[in-house]
Amino acid sequence: MRKLLALSFSLLLVSCDVTLPKPPQPVAPVSKTGELVVLTHNGPTTYYESPNGEPTGFEYDLVTLFAREAGYRVKFLVEDNMDSLFKKLAQHQAHFAAAGITQTDALNKRMRFGPPYFKVTQQVIYNTEAIKPRDFTDLVGARVAVVAGSSAVETMLDMRQRIPGLHWTEDRSGGGDELLDRLSRGELDAVIVNSNQFDIAQNLYANLDVAFEVKHPDQLAWAFPKNVDPALYAQVQAFFKRIQKDGTLKRLTERYYGHADRLESADVAGILARMKDTLPKYLPYFHEAEELTGIDWRLIAAIGYQESHWNPYATSPTGVRGLMMMTGDTADRMGVTDRLDPHQSIIAGAKYLALLVDAMPDRVEEPDRTWMALAAYNQGQGHLEDARILAQRRKLSPLSWSDVKQTLPLLARSQYNSQLKHGYCRGGEAVVFVENIRTYYDILVKYQRPYKPLLLSKSEPGI
Repeated sequence: MRKLLALSFSLLLVSCDVTLPKPPQPVAPVSKTGELVVLTHNGPTTYYESPNGEPTGFEYDLVTLFAREAGYRVKFLVEDNMDSLFKKLAQHQAHFAAAGITQTDALNKRMRFGPPYFKVTQQVIYNTEAIKPRDFTDLVGARVAVVAGSSAVETMLDMRQRIPGLHWTEDRSGGGDELLDRLSRGELDAVIVNSNQFDIAQNLYANLDVAFEVKHPDQLAWAFPKNVDPALYAQVQAFFKRIQKDGTLKRLTERYYGHADRLESADVAGILARMKDTLPKYLPYFHEAEELTGIDWRLIAAIGYQESHWNPYATSPTGVRGLMMMTGDTADRMGVTDRLDPHQSIIAGAKYLALLVDAMPDRVEEPDRTWMALAAYNQGQGHLEDARILAQRRKLSPLSWSDVKQTLPLLARSQYNSQLKHGYCRGGEAVVFVENIRTYYDILVKYQRPYKPLLLSKSEPGI
């Protein structure tokens, strides 16, 4: 009897310890809470932390703009992989997902998509240090990887029906950018990503290129649960209709992808090489420039690379000189006594850019403010103002770099510059100047650490 009681007691204890996990609670309707909960994925085309520590990204900006117009607060849930994201969406743990999701037949059965906002093509990317694959048959026996849950999985499944020897791995640890990094290091032979992902990444890897494209184009869209809130869905539809009609979507796309295809592979290889053998000599000067101006040292370094490839003795036929290629007038204005002194040149160039940024009208927001200031750095404030005036005359926005970059090249034409205060200008050069710097900056942000000045005093404990 005692043994029976003891057994019963132990079974009772075991049963008390066993607790079934509670199913996740669905998110409350946004109409009740005012808080929009959105699933996303960390990556350069979706949502990431900017150099100044603030969230940014194409999807982040889209969602934030929608929420602001609808009067909602936003809470982002950042998932490590697409499988987890789709699972939480099916469990109604968010109102929708904004993560660069390709609308496919398989996903259409599991969720509902909003209006498409970006057209992409799947691309097979290879390492140029190996033989270029011509088609999927050349990938038999190769180390091929795709992002788990992506449209590339469906493509590979379809191709394997025709090519039985085709094999691949599905990566659940990250996104396409991580696969591209592994491909660059020789750990893979090919990866399949969307064209927008490689547009951003191509300037970061000199040894990667497109082998071939999967023919059919795909559309990116926000994903909703099947039984989406009709009122929220209608708001999203109206939002995309508006931003497509008034040019907002085009300007936002330009902000993230407008500079993506400027550089040749030799340009990328050049800055990657000079980051190792040249940049270290001038790092203290670039760090000092950031301390003095608050401008990310990597942006200042990007200007220096565009101007002179970090050559302190560079001289142009027009007389601009030094690492930051300053004119005599600008050097005098900034108190430079020797334009060939790299320290003076870097500090003065940074201070001059800071002046130009501060001089921009208050209504011009970042990052457009900085891109326009860079155009003024190249061609002068007067010509930039002419381009902004011309943009307004042509029913474009003088506050948007995406629109002003369209009018800058027109300043070289007499039919336009004759009607403007400052006359002729090689405005097309300013556009190339800015877009190249944007790309060099992206490269430096990827490979170089932000500057963190040592602010602790001797009496303060170390961390």
